[in-house]
Amino acid sequence: MSLYTQIAANVLFPLHERIKGHSTIEVFRAMEESQWYTPEQMQELQVRRLRDFLARIGSTVPYYRSLFERLNFNPADLASVAELQQLPLMGKPDIRANTDALKAEGAVDLQRFNTGGSSGEPLIFFLGKERVSHDVAAKRRATRWWDVDIGDTEIVVWGSPIELGSQDRIRRLRDGLFRTSLLPAFEMSERNLDRFVAEILRTRPRMLFGYPSSLHLIARHARGKGVTLDNIGIKVAFVTSERLYDYQREEIEAVFGCRVANGYGGRDAGFIAHECPAGNFHITAEDVIVEIVDEAGQVLPHGETGEIVVTHLATGDYPFVRYRTGDVGALTRRNCECGRGLPLLEELQGRTTDFVIAEDGSHVHGLALIYVLRDLPGISSFKITQHSQQAITVQIVRDDEYDPANESEIRAVFRARLGAGVLVDVEYVDAIAREKSGKFRYIVSHVQR
Repeated sequence: MSLYTQIAANVLFPLHERIKGHSTIEVFRAMEESQWYTPEQMQELQVRRLRDFLARIGSTVPYYRSLFERLNFNPADLASVAELQQLPLMGKPDIRANTDALKAEGAVDLQRFNTGGSSGEPLIFFLGKERVSHDVAAKRRATRWWDVDIGDTEIVVWGSPIELGSQDRIRRLRDGLFRTSLLPAFEMSERNLDRFVAEILRTRPRMLFGYPSSLHLIARHARGKGVTLDNIGIKVAFVTSERLYDYQREEIEAVFGCRVANGYGGRDAGFIAHECPAGNFHITAEDVIVEIVDEAGQVLPHGETGEIVVTHLATGDYPFVRYRTGDVGALTRRNCECGRGLPLLEELQGRTTDFVIAEDGSHVHGLALIYVLRDLPGISSFKITQHSQQAITVQIVRDDEYDPANESEIRAVFRARLGAGVLVDVEYVDAIAREKSGKFRYIVSHVQR
């Protein structure tokens, strides 16, 4: 670890978090210790934290106060994580129907977020400083598993307007202090790919972070141009937000000369799990309880595949309890050879965010299209299907708040991203079918690459 990285990680970052009012450093130090707990110790910690969390939201959150009274549920009686099954599952429609009732009384400084998620169902929710602190701490812990830390040079290939729209003076100063460079993943044109490869060569980052599809495109582009990137000191490529395919992992690792570390989580569900150098997915068990359920919502035993349901124990200001992620996976009882006692996800499916192909042949990230849909009121769910470079269909399930005038805005945004000549057909449907895996795919492109 360089002297600058030590200063950034141990002086600048703690100061940054303290100024923001976050408890990240305290949480991180506790997680550094608890990751080595035995499975039995981790289960005891989860039960204690779950009991305290449920007692808190039962007294401060109107929705859960009413629910617990109706069910005659007393958090003090909870003796095991399995007893969480006494509470109902919660999906995006439940949160949308109870947006205000889910806010804790007296909660301050809540941040409003929205997400289309991998299901294509827009959701507005809120995060408090506690939740943000815990997720940042968990992310840093997982980063350190790969012998890198805050302050090591990093290139982030990302597409969220939250990140891309906040490049003000303070943000640029912070990124400069922590040696992070942000590249927009929305438009992967030939020109931009040339620029991205040149930036990686210039920066010589210790780590990369981004969508697997974006990093794979950059890797494939560099290989096609004959640019050598496997000798510039990249230690690891962190990927998240999409399903990582084997061919993507292989090419990213070959071109950049580093390992790929897969992460799983989201703004709504939190920092759920991350891959360690031994190749296993460790759950952030101090904060996140994971259940696997079947189509009827019944909990499945370890080894069986179903929908991933999470309870985040650091969401007291705006609770996520037995939250249906729409993702598909399985748990396992086996232990990881790395020695950490954190439980493992055995299998993870879904989370596919595709690129579409613009009129001029550029690769455009699917997230560049979904933001307009997820932010418009009255859209319950949606699916985007690209038939050709000149034709795309948007299926929408609408409710009473939907304004038909939204069609013009949708078409304008899509044509701005894909080309003025693209035909955008908006189709209203009663429901959008799931994939065979049980997962929604909100964007599908049939265009050959």
